[in-house]
Amino acid sequence: MNVLILLVSLWILWQASTRRWRRWLIHPFAVGLLLYCAATSPIAIQLATQALTASLPTDLSEKVDAIVVLGRGEELRDPRADLTRSLWKANRAPRIFASGMLDARSIVQFLQESGITASALGGEECSQTTAENGLFTAAILHRQPIQKILLVTDPPHMLRSFLVFRSFGFTVTPSFSPLPPNWSTQRQAHLLLREYLALAQYAVSGQFQQHPLAERTASLIRDGSQPPAAVLAKISEWNCLVKAQ
Repeated sequence: MNVLILLVSLWILWQASTRRWRRWLIHPFAVGLLLYCAATSPIAIQLATQALTASLPTDLSEKVDAIVVLGRGEELRDPRADLTRSLWKANRAPRIFASGMLDARSIVQFLQESGITASALGGEECSQTTAENGLFTAAILHRQPIQKILLVTDPPHMLRSFLVFRSFGFTVTPSFSPLPPNWSTQRQAHLLLREYLALAQYAVSGQFQQHPLAERTASLIRDGSQPPAAVLAKISEWNCLVKAQ
């Protein structure tokens, strides 16, 4: 509907404008509008999503050490929690760990109310970014020890999340939680654009490189030594460890 209004407005401007205005204003606007319509078309959305997910490994239904579910806002919380519950019921892992400042506690509570035993549930609500999801999750799970994980997030977010968690020493299997079916193609396109920009920013800033915490994974597992003190201190200071009641 918004695109239709823009097209009608463009046609009215075209009819009311002089040749000069058409050349310098209407033509560039029309080209931009056509590009926007193409970028937000279902085919473009599908191709852009496939480009983000094509290189990721396939889930072969193998059992792992833990299911890690990432928060991504209230609208995406329930589908992720439902998928996590299904993976648990399929006996894919003995542990579930939720990560995200605004979502971890709600996800853990939902899963416990769904009948999952409290001893299998945990999480952290320290993280505010994908990089922090990996950092705080690694600081907690590597001590247990947990290395092989099923990572639950949406398709556009998965590649960045996969690379971050791999950089912290996890062996990651993606498990895709779909975007809400009522999301418009425009909203999906904006999310995809943000992911492409975030991927570039993370790559330039070295977020996908092997992290010092990952380099210590072997010793963490072998002798139970502690991850960097600053990370644990922040978890303690913020009191952001989530436990089922």
